[in-house]
Amino acid sequence: MITEVYAMGTQSGTGSGGGGFTFLIPFILIFVVFYLLLIRPQQKKQKTHQAMLNSLSKGDKVLTTGGLYGTIVGMKSGNSIIVLRIADKVNVEVSKSSIAGLVKTGE
Repeated sequence: MITEVYAMGTQSGTGSGGGGFTFLIPFILIFVVFYLLLIRPQQKKQKTHQAMLNSLSKGDKVLTTGGLYGTIVGMKSGNSIIVLRIADKVNVEVSKSSIAGLVKTGE
């Protein structure tokens, strides 16, 4: 009886010792999925937003992150501050980084 128990113990001990790399595989797979689903799309979105900010020019209709719609009438301080016309004779200065996006003319 004791030899049977000892034999079972040694079989399970040698079968489960797969090494350290098999322990890391699930973590690597989780990181790959996390990268593909979260990090990479966010980087793409950030690149397209930065390209849009760099292409802004006078006359573009934009939406700020604060919800103001306006037309660009000028730029100051090396293009880091944008002057928006939000109504007749009403101009506001906003940071370039606060521009959320361009407004299509049909909207």
